[in-house]
Amino acid sequence: MTADASPTCLASAAQRLGMLGVLDAVCVVHQLVDDPGAVGVTAIDKRPVEGPVKVRTLGLHGDIQADRKNHGGEEKAVYAYCADDADWWAQQLGSEVPPGHFGENLRISGAEELGFDVDGAAAGERWRIGERVVLEVTRPRIPCATFGRWLDQDRWVKRFLQGGRPGTYLRVVTPGEIRAGDAVEVIAVGDGPTMRDVATAKGPGLARPEE
Repeated sequence: MTADASPTCLASAAQRLGMLGVLDAVCVVHQLVDDPGAVGVTAIDKRPVEGPVKVRTLGLHGDIQADRKNHGGEEKAVYAYCADDADWWAQQLGSEVPPGHFGENLRISGAEELGFDVDGAAAGERWRIGERVVLEVTRPRIPCATFGRWLDQDRWVKRFLQGGRPGTYLRVVTPGEIRAGDAVEVIAVGDGPTMRDVATAKGPGLARPEE
């Protein structure tokens, strides 16, 4: 499978400033799921919630990480994924990829309509969501075996890396509340390779073995 480039992947850092997107869904853990990995359970099953959700230094109110050694913490407080990329994967998989299905906290739309490209961000880029919350891009998602088991797709970890649509982790700069329908705006740009480039450079052989 050869990945197509996302619609706005060629946007420069300067062009990204002021990009707008829309927060389609805010997702937190629905339930812990049994998993044969080292931890025994996974919190990857996240679902959209209604109304305002508090965002704190370590993530969203009501969300957890089962394996805090490899997930969570200030640098991975929030995980965002692009709605257009989820739609692309739905076509590849032949089934829907609803918000939260990839374990993301934020599902963001607007890549084609408004120019907001989640994977085109570089580390240090900052997004304002709603009136107050500010998040800073830190690193792309590098998939693990737990993600592969959750999707139950052949060679999923390798395919996800090759797809060039990793999504991004963010740290919380300014806490507050967010809700579905909030605007997402790039208010400061980062420097260096994009999340897409970083994830692609990792290669399938460097995917983490466990979540």
